[in-house]
Amino acid sequence: MFMASEVWFDAYMMHVRLLDGREINVPIEWFPRLRGATDEQRKNWRLIGKGIGIHWEDIDEDISVASLLKV
Repeated sequence: MFMASEVWFDAYMMHVRLLDGREINVPIEWFPRLRGATDEQRKNWRLIGKGIGIHWEDIDEDISVASLLKV
């Protein structure tokens, strides 16, 4: 099972660091709620399920690490 440890953004991409040190980089464009969110809203994330997913309370968005690996 793959688990996230950190999330950050640049102008176009969401970056997710996994516990094993690998990074997943995906376009923000793929996630309409993240695309429309402010920088502060994007920074307000928390891990769910010990890192199997990421939750953004301000925009009611949940993304699983498994789904990021499939795209």
